[in-house]
Amino acid sequence: MVHEVGLQIEFIGNMERENQTSLKEFIFLGLSDDPKLQTLLFATGLLIYMLTLAGNLAIIRLVQVDQHLHTPMYFLLSNLSFTEICYITTTMPKMLWDLLSKKKTISFAGCMLQMYFFLTTAATEGVLLSVMAYDRYAAICRPLHYTLLMSQPVCRWLLAASWAIGNINAMVNTTFVFSLNFCGSNQIVHFFCDIPPVLHLSCSDTSLAELVTFIVSGSIMTITVSLIVLSYILIVSSVLKIHTVQGRIKTFSTCASHLTVVSIFYSTAIFTYMRPSSSHSMEQDRLISVLYTIITPLLNPLIYSFKNKDMQAALRNVLRKKGCR
Repeated sequence: MVHEVGLQIEFIGNMERENQTSLKEFIFLGLSDDPKLQTLLFATGLLIYMLTLAGNLAIIRLVQVDQHLHTPMYFLLSNLSFTEICYITTTMPKMLWDLLSKKKTISFAGCMLQMYFFLTTAATEGVLLSVMAYDRYAAICRPLHYTLLMSQPVCRWLLAASWAIGNINAMVNTTFVFSLNFCGSNQIVHFFCDIPPVLHLSCSDTSLAELVTFIVSGSIMTITVSLIVLSYILIVSSVLKIHTVQGRIKTFSTCASHLTVVSIFYSTAIFTYMRPSSSHSMEQDRLISVLYTIITPLLNPLIYSFKNKDMQAALRNVLRKKGCR
């Protein structure tokens, strides 16, 4: 009798382990299951993706060809644009494919890789934004030492550190999320593999993975936001010492684009990742994620170039040269 009970327990244990490892793929529920709406979403999404690529590639190219833009500020801006291209490419092509496909699946390994690259580029962008704030501090508050504080080796080191931090963030979070057991539903209420919707599918205790996300991603956000806030406190202090109102406006206008991008990026990131799972609404998160994964990369080149006289002048020079050929 004891032997039979032992065999039954062993059999159940084997079945549970098999169920825990039997999940080979996930199914995205996407933004909508309405065929007509999916067609509209595909056309809109494709247009946004092409405009995002064109805008960010244009910034990179302008910085390369115009000697006036060979400064630390535009070096960082071109690298931010490169990061934005990587950022949106981790999610958008797959989303567009799924809008036209009947089978909206992604393999277990594919989901893990998508999460890894998404978290890498997202954290890298956050660190780069804090580096850009430091650049504005150095230019406004320490103009005599600017070339030393933001020399070419320093810029390259800061860029490498940004990508290193992004990779560490992704490595730690992805490892903890995908070390969990997935033995129930494989339907992700989202259009890409993000941490909250994937954790929602786990049949394990997700408290440790949530804690790791809160500590690792939260630390990166806290440090970068603190550096940005500190930089702008010092910048505002210096700007207020300028005697003329026109001078204050002109000096601070160089920071307006950066502040706009920071506000959009961090408000959505904090809302998504710094809340406990009990307060997550999958539908709400899905809509919010559209803002920070799709709209933000589209807006960044527009925000940075629309009122930027240097970028406008560089674009006019390139168009004039092409017109003369």
